[in-house]
Amino acid sequence: MKGSDVDIEGVYKSFGDFRVLNNINLKIRKGEFFSLLGPSGCGKTTLLRIIAGFEFPDTGLVSLDGRDVLPVPANNRQLNTIFQNYALFPHLTVFENVAFSLRLKHFPKGELAAKVNDYLRMVQLEGHAHKKPAQLSGGQKQRVAIARALINEPKVLLLDEPLSALDAKLRQRMLIDLDEIHDKIGITFIYVTHDQQEALSVSDRIAVMNQGDVLQVGTPHEIYESPATDFVARFIGETNLFDGTVASVAALPAENAVYLAELDIPELDRIKVTTVDQLQVGDKVSFTIRPEKVKISGDKPATKREDINLFRGVVDEPIYSGFQTKFYVKVRDGVVFRVMKQHPNYSDEGPDIVWKDEVYISWSADDGYIVEIKKDGGSAGI
Repeated sequence: MKGSDVDIEGVYKSFGDFRVLNNINLKIRKGEFFSLLGPSGCGKTTLLRIIAGFEFPDTGLVSLDGRDVLPVPANNRQLNTIFQNYALFPHLTVFENVAFSLRLKHFPKGELAAKVNDYLRMVQLEGHAHKKPAQLSGGQKQRVAIARALINEPKVLLLDEPLSALDAKLRQRMLIDLDEIHDKIGITFIYVTHDQQEALSVSDRIAVMNQGDVLQVGTPHEIYESPATDFVARFIGETNLFDGTVASVAALPAENAVYLAELDIPELDRIKVTTVDQLQVGDKVSFTIRPEKVKISGDKPATKREDINLFRGVVDEPIYSGFQTKFYVKVRDGVVFRVMKQHPNYSDEGPDIVWKDEVYISWSADDGYIVEIKKDGGSAGI
């Protein structure tokens, strides 16, 4: 495996009286595609700049393969950064932009041309070598920036929201290309984004950040299915999130260390959820159920299962997106459930559930998740 391990230990950073990073500890593995994900102002770009050597922490350690790199100048850290604005030289051709760092190193002329052409082929720009940046599309400019960064053969590539200037379809195409490039060269990628779908699509692991803290580190599946905090549950995709109180807990007879809990949720009455947490009656918790895990129908489901949660409501707003419809279903005064329904089959008769329809929504206890146990209370909201 190429690339470097990147260890961040006890990193704090403030600008004046404003704390930007608060005791950041991360271990990024050699060859990983690792994303720093969070809203604007959460500290992710500052952390990337500290790794790059453009900023210095107030306290803490940053090491590559066990070597402290804080005393090492940015240009000697064996890493490269791709910025949001591409930072291409407008007066140079694509070929010369990619070749720039090799020329500074007095790379032999014949080897230089061969190497530049290899990297242009890798980013599918071999037919654009003699164009200037102004003649390229946004996606092509981004490919030039990637080739220019990778031609130095860094052990770590840092990407600071590199796709933010592109339109939605081009972002999706570039994400696939980035993932393929990472698979080809195998070095460590550290990717900064505020876009949850970007991070979920390409990352081996994700660190979710907010207000200078790392709230959770895990695979995309772990982050989405098992959020560690209310913020992570809300920030990663869409969800229905409520506060509740544990009313009862019973061990499931055929399961090892799995419990069926009943929660009293003021807005919904009582719901059932399975959990591996050792809850106590009276515990304050927050509960989440993802919209795609909730079923919606015009008729009451015919089921005798005791672990099904079932509510009646009225469609407040249907939003049709072709492949799916998102329903906002009012189940109580002021309580609206988000429900996603996929459309896997052809239909020439239009949707079977429309605005103001009375409907039933239901989900299994296995599909909900207890996000936080709040011994001292707290508020989750929807």
